[in-house]
Amino acid sequence: MSTTLRAFIFWLIALLASIYVSSCSNSDTITFYTYKVINTYPHENNAFTQGLVFENGFIYEGTGLYGSSTLRKVELETGNILQIHELPSQFFGEGITIFENKIVQLTWRSNVGFVYDKDSFELKQEFNYQTEGWGITYDGKRLIMSDGTSILHFLDPITFEKTGSLEVCKNNIPLTSLNELEYIKGEIYANVWKTNSIARIESQTGKVIGWIEMTGLLSPEDYSKPVDVLNGIAYDKKNDRLFVTGKLWPKLFEIELIPAG
Repeated sequence: MSTTLRAFIFWLIALLASIYVSSCSNSDTITFYTYKVINTYPHENNAFTQGLVFENGFIYEGTGLYGSSTLRKVELETGNILQIHELPSQFFGEGITIFENKIVQLTWRSNVGFVYDKDSFELKQEFNYQTEGWGITYDGKRLIMSDGTSILHFLDPITFEKTGSLEVCKNNIPLTSLNELEYIKGEIYANVWKTNSIARIESQTGKVIGWIEMTGLLSPEDYSKPVDVLNGIAYDKKNDRLFVTGKLWPKLFEIELIPAG
């Protein structure tokens, strides 16, 4: 290898490394939040919640676990399941989002996503992706998908081809374990797996600009049956309402965010 070629390769490696680091190189100003419970609603405690969406007065929910994964339409006030589609037992259901008249649902390690008619739950299409599937949301132009790492992937909502990606950073450090997602007023809200925290992410830069601490949301008496982690964020755009729940939780909460003093 010539000296010139070797020097070029070293320069290229250094350049790529600098580009990677620069995505987390700037200090972040983070606003911290607590919460106030506005309303409490019943939630099926057999629902291993992986995706949550609110539209036209109803909750749409994707649940996980092999042999128990579903897509559901739920009455908010009662928690009653109005409509349900069961996934084949080889699939572990993950996040869902709504695009036009379709519901998009991911699966965990099968590299397969499903597209349903929103009204009938009829399966219309399947698509593939290279990573694990965790959470998904729609920002009005793109599908935004998490895979359990610090990287968010952008997909074309028609072709499902990947169109880009974004690294999420908190205080200059990549924030991993990004799970269920919801796009709210230009920001991406993300459950961080195995924590009681929700990150508010700047959708253009990937910086965490807000941190919502949800510890104590589920009362001690609600732990009388097995429950799992906080997971599930839905937003009622028309009425500016924010809903959260967790895997196997018996309740779904409407909350108001309160800046921490």
